[in-house]
Amino acid sequence: MYDIYLYGMILKSNSFLLKENYPQPDSYGEIREKYELPGGETGTCAAVLDSLGCTIKMDGNHMGLNTYPMIEAFYRDKKVDYTSLYYDKAYEGLEDYIIIDQKTRTCFGTFGSYFSDDVRRWNTPNKEDIKNVKVVGLDPFFKEESTQVAKWCDEMKKPYVVIDCPFDSELHQLSSVNVISNEYIRGMYPDWSRKDVFRAYTDHTEGLVILTLGAKEIMYGRKSQAPQFFKPYNVDVVSTLGAGDTFKAGCVYALLKEMNDEEIVSFASACAGIACSKFPIPLNPPRLEEIEALIKSRKCNA
Repeated sequence: MYDIYLYGMILKSNSFLLKENYPQPDSYGEIREKYELPGGETGTCAAVLDSLGCTIKMDGNHMGLNTYPMIEAFYRDKKVDYTSLYYDKAYEGLEDYIIIDQKTRTCFGTFGSYFSDDVRRWNTPNKEDIKNVKVVGLDPFFKEESTQVAKWCDEMKKPYVVIDCPFDSELHQLSSVNVISNEYIRGMYPDWSRKDVFRAYTDHTEGLVILTLGAKEIMYGRKSQAPQFFKPYNVDVVSTLGAGDTFKAGCVYALLKEMNDEEIVSFASACAGIACSKFPIPLNPPRLEEIEALIKSRKCNA
């Protein structure tokens, strides 16, 4: 029995933190730090939830020669069961390259060809894995397999957190919490106001809808309710890489602890805030005492 089942993207992230701002074309940028570490929405989420004391069963995309040894070595001493991951030794594995300054992060990868390839390189989820947990964190990327996880969660009354999926999808409709990023909204609904997006999402689920906007106000709420707003915590930002993945992890943890809507948003925001003050997240994940101290600091200053 595990606390949490995570199904989604797990890869090797090659991250480069710049000394100064992102350079203009045909110029030069100085690298301050660089790392090869687990990444992806689920890979980062697992590292954060492990730091928060949770036990995790993790599944998702196939591992390859360039990714599995690093993934296996990283999670070996953590409360993360990665044994469901399929290791294809004839496959290089999925990785990305990310250049980060204090305010931006630019990702380079092969995700377009990964999803358009005739070969499907992700696992079919296992129903027993979902049966044996309390809460689920779900990525929307793996087509009918992601939807199957949502259906099983609904069937077994397992609450789940999902991210960035259409308002009329089963992934959203069956979710307990859906976190929609501003980046996703800009791409999917570029001509919609945030209130229109909020209304469309809340009309199509009984769950909590959260619209994030970087360091600006978070909008959240439920069906037939006026939107609520939450101002993210102020921190000294070192890197924004993985902030969204950490926010997702915070929502999963808050759901596990049966927090109310305001507490979910507050905890997830604090979790992401602590993550932004560090680099890299897998080696410096937010700790529960740090998150609680950040939340308490606002209450004390109110």
